[in-house]
Amino acid sequence: MSSSTTVDGLISGMNTTQVIAQLMQVAAQPQTDLRNQVTKQNAVVSAYQSVNVKMNALQTAAEAFTAPSPLIPTNPTWQSAKATSSSSAVVATASSGATTGTFTFDVTALAKAQVTTARGFTATDPITAGAGLDLTVGSTTTHINVGTDTPQGVADAINGAKLGVSAAVLNTTQGTILQLTGATGTANAFSLAGLAYGTTDVTPAANAEITVGDPNTTGYTVTSGTNTFTNVAPNVTLNVSQLAAGVSINVTTDADAIADKMQAMVDAANAALSQIKTSTAYNAASKAGGPLMGDYTVRNISSDVLSAVGNGTSGYGDFKQFGVQLTRDGTLTFDRSKFVSAFNANPAGVQSAVADGLAKQLRTVADAVTDPLTGSLTTAIQGGTNQVKHLNDQISGWNVRLTAKQAAYQRQFTQLEVALGKMKDQSSWLSGQIAGLSSRAQ
Repeated sequence: MSSSTTVDGLISGMNTTQVIAQLMQVAAQPQTDLRNQVTKQNAVVSAYQSVNVKMNALQTAAEAFTAPSPLIPTNPTWQSAKATSSSSAVVATASSGATTGTFTFDVTALAKAQVTTARGFTATDPITAGAGLDLTVGSTTTHINVGTDTPQGVADAINGAKLGVSAAVLNTTQGTILQLTGATGTANAFSLAGLAYGTTDVTPAANAEITVGDPNTTGYTVTSGTNTFTNVAPNVTLNVSQLAAGVSINVTTDADAIADKMQAMVDAANAALSQIKTSTAYNAASKAGGPLMGDYTVRNISSDVLSAVGNGTSGYGDFKQFGVQLTRDGTLTFDRSKFVSAFNANPAGVQSAVADGLAKQLRTVADAVTDPLTGSLTTAIQGGTNQVKHLNDQISGWNVRLTAKQAAYQRQFTQLEVALGKMKDQSSWLSGQIAGLSSRAQ
């Protein structure tokens, strides 16, 4: 509704602006009611969206335990593994899918980087033969142009080529030295041609080496260009730092990692239940209910989540056997130590009860309400959004009607002032005529 300037009544003396404003307030009441409906409906949509976010989080948490697809029947969560080392010389890390068990080996060599030096010159001497340098790393040779033929100029040219060999000019008690350092492993051994001075290999490139048993009989040796091994045992990474004999690596199922994800699923379920409770609660102090108070859709979601936990599963029984149960206030609790103990005692049974029972049921509930096409929350949000659009269209229609109404009121009051002005003029003329008759009669 647009506003306009109105001149208050000059003849009537009325505060025309105030009168029209009061009349427009009454006329705009239906639009005001519509705006209030929009505010209320937006709160409903926002509440649905908040519940939907929580249910999406629950869906993700439950998916961590269920089969990704018929072609992948086992979730990687159940293949969580951890590795421990008997020696500080080796740090072992296991990833999902590592085979449980123990294996023993010796660290018989560490990976080393080649270090080569050249000397016999000063910091300002030209040190190349004048045709640039040829740096060979492994089996690849690259020509390097040298801009400034000094030790530092050569170092800058080698570093600028970025071939995996770094160069530095050192000021030592033996004079100026050009030092070249490669990457670890024999595959990164290098040679440099084009210097006018000879080079010396201070440290040759070497591979790290792990030996299992006697290589001369039934044992074998595994090498790595770095001090990290990923090919000794499937999904196990070994980082070696010193020579060591009789190192044992023990790989076990990581029940603690699985328990972490169980806690995340329980927390996600509680967050969804809490959001529903907040959205449907009645505040006795303010005598106002939440935007979804009495809403069947979210009450049904809350009931389904609680039922998924409370009903247990066939063949296993109550989920409290592995630490998950309901409380009297309608939330879930998780006993971590009880879960770890139950899993270690019966890993297959607990896995089945969670993957095909608890997690599957919670995922089914979440899928049904968050599906982007048919989910109950999805359709509720879309319905509420459409209702807001419809209400806003009606509000826009009222803007046109109220603008016309205000213009009509302004015309009416203007006409009233004109009429009153004419009446005043006639009254003044009549009074003058009467006064004239009185004076002639005398």
